[in-house]
Amino acid sequence: MSPKKQYYENLADSLIEKFNLRGIEGYYCENADEALIMAKRFLTPGCSISWGGSETIEEIGLIPELEASDYILYDRSSVKTPEEKSAMYSKIVTSDYFFMSSNAITLDGQLVNIDASGNRVACLITGPKNVIIIAGMNKIVTDVNTGIERIRNMAAPPNVTRLGLHTPCAELGRCANCLSEDCICCEIVITRKSKIPGRIKVILVGEELGY
Repeated sequence: MSPKKQYYENLADSLIEKFNLRGIEGYYCENADEALIMAKRFLTPGCSISWGGSETIEEIGLIPELEASDYILYDRSSVKTPEEKSAMYSKIVTSDYFFMSSNAITLDGQLVNIDASGNRVACLITGPKNVIIIAGMNKIVTDVNTGIERIRNMAAPPNVTRLGLHTPCAELGRCANCLSEDCICCEIVITRKSKIPGRIKVILVGEELGY
């Protein structure tokens, strides 16, 4: 095992202990392939599944695996009209499993997320019976403030570029604390504890994934 991989594993062990204190289940996988296997291991026959926007779950190949399965999938990208979106969201919040990543995770086990419309963080907070978070070790930060800075300056700029949005960070490559029409930093949620023990499960991956 390389020194970096050993470091990731040691850090993950420490984080999992912190998660336990917060009612969050923590797991560690050495790579994306292991993370995909682990993620599917939680699922039960006939369950309903949805997910929030995440480059990480795309990178580990989770969506094609789900689409090729017999599970009930609620995919918000499959609907177009406001009425369809509203009906789909009603299904998503009652799903058995909701997949997402976390924009940042602090050394003491808190989850830091920033959303545009808030649909992803809303499901993290309440609704789906289980929330499964998959996060590369590049998402680990020292504290909440560092996490917010990381999201604004390292995650938001490439995300708005990917989405073709027009914000100052898309041009500058760093946060300008904007209030532009295309701003995706609208809702900031800090998860310091899971009120329902074990509802939130975090799979840490010993690779750099997502933004």
